[in-house]
Amino acid sequence: MFKHGKVKIYNQTDYTLTEDMLNTDISIDNKNIILFSTHSCESYTASEKYPYTPTGTFRTTDLNFTVTRVATELDNYLKQYNYNVIHSTDYHDYPAYNGSYTRSLQTVENLLKTTSADIIMDVHRDAIGSRSDYAPTVKIGDDEAAQIMFVIGTNNGGLWHPNWNQNLKFAIKIQEKAEEMYPRPIQTNNANNF
Repeated sequence: MFKHGKVKIYNQTDYTLTEDMLNTDISIDNKNIILFSTHSCESYTASEKYPYTPTGTFRTTDLNFTVTRVATELDNYLKQYNYNVIHSTDYHDYPAYNGSYTRSLQTVENLLKTTSADIIMDVHRDAIGSRSDYAPTVKIGDDEAAQIMFVIGTNNGGLWHPNWNQNLKFAIKIQEKAEEMYPRPIQTNNANNF
């Protein structure tokens, strides 16, 4: 793990992170943000209070109970600050999970034909898995909230990501502010891990 100030970064690439690569002196030129979810049907554990009809293991086409709903909440929040948010609620992983990244890329490319955007976020949820040391929530006051992690793909895996370093700087800038409230590391990955 690499530390930049209070921000923790799990570097899973061959890149050696330098202070210049992590300098957060970046500018956002417009207020357009694109939100989407490659795995739009990823859901959360159903409960008595929040039941849903599953269409797979921890999956449902009812987007009120999926990661798409998280993106909707983020959309609503960002609009309060006068950002122009374009939120695609298209299914990318239904009826077939395979090919979801290709379908979500098509969605983003189509949106970019009519709208320029400095910020494009693919909102995912993390599966709990079998790790005993994994804490999917964090306590904020009296409430439990899902933790947030930024995952930045690089050029290291063979796919071309020309802005990956800008994406990392942007994530660090957000994480520096979030670190004051609820710490969570940033993870860099080889592009072919996605």
